[in-house]
Amino acid sequence: MKGRTGVPAGPWKVLHLLPELEEGGVERHVLRLAREQRCRGLDAGVASAGGRLEAELTASGVPHLRLPLRQKNPLTGALAALRLARICRAEGWNLLHAHSRVPAWIAWWTSSLCGVPWVVTCHAPYSLNAGLAPYRHARGALCVSGTVERALSPRLPVLRRVVWTGVEPSRVPRPFSRRPGPLRWLFVGRLTRIKGPDLLLEALSSLPREGWTLSLAGDGPLRGELEALVRERNLGDRVAFLGYRDDVAALTAEADLMLVPSRDEGMGLAAAEAAVAGCPLVLSDLPAFRELFVPHPGLFVPPGRPGDWAQALRQALEGPENLRTPSLLRDLSVGRWLEETDSFYREIRGGHDHVLVG
Repeated sequence: MKGRTGVPAGPWKVLHLLPELEEGGVERHVLRLAREQRCRGLDAGVASAGGRLEAELTASGVPHLRLPLRQKNPLTGALAALRLARICRAEGWNLLHAHSRVPAWIAWWTSSLCGVPWVVTCHAPYSLNAGLAPYRHARGALCVSGTVERALSPRLPVLRRVVWTGVEPSRVPRPFSRRPGPLRWLFVGRLTRIKGPDLLLEALSSLPREGWTLSLAGDGPLRGELEALVRERNLGDRVAFLGYRDDVAALTAEADLMLVPSRDEGMGLAAAEAAVAGCPLVLSDLPAFRELFVPHPGLFVPPGRPGDWAQALRQALEGPENLRTPSLLRDLSVGRWLEETDSFYREIRGGHDHVLVG
């Protein structure tokens, strides 16, 4: 049953759509959001092409539907929308929440077929091209930072809100003091150019070979090229590729410094989690990070410039006692995140009823 605004008159049953459930900030965002929503009484599920995080999702009690939401093929997308429209009618899903561009197209088409309203979360400052055409047709848009909202503003619907992703406090305590030996540096993220691991290895090539190690936790299309670069620069005894890890909290607790050399970011979930866990950081000087962290000397490095990164890392080697965990400018509590998302859903409904019950 629908009210006069075309949205459901009864409780929401929200289906989150994302391309896949491999590693990454979007995947972690959706997994955590759907899980916490269910814990608070909202009937939430996830649809994606699947991936290594699927088992973690379903183990937490969140239902998962396998749909081809990753492929940028109009025919595949149209068939997925037809199937999703039938699923919405059969299972009662009455709000689609898209994350990323291909799912946004499919949510838009599905909504046109069956009348289910849809919203979108914008996770990055995408290029303003035709791929964003569905966004202004959404009932509303959430942005993970002001940077993203400003970048995408021309393509967004009238109802848009900035809602920072919530971060769970780490359950792994950090040591009271730094252990002796080389400084342990950590990179966490997909091995892609936008995350900057290639830039980081270039910077490390000019450093002394003693006094540091780097662990890269993550996988991605750049791994083979990065491994070749490590061999070429004779960094094999300094740099370790850990691949995908589900114990990032433990790795962060043991790290002396997390390095975030991204060329661009929407929010920077890994950096936020490290700061909440008390880990010192060195970050690319990006607008999203300027919104998130209180600046201090040595925190920000110009993005895309290996020479500046090399200088920042030399300073870290020479004065490890000066490494600091940045203070946050934002409330990144999970409770605040869920309340603001709930408020946004209520705006879609027209201000009636709380979505979450606890």
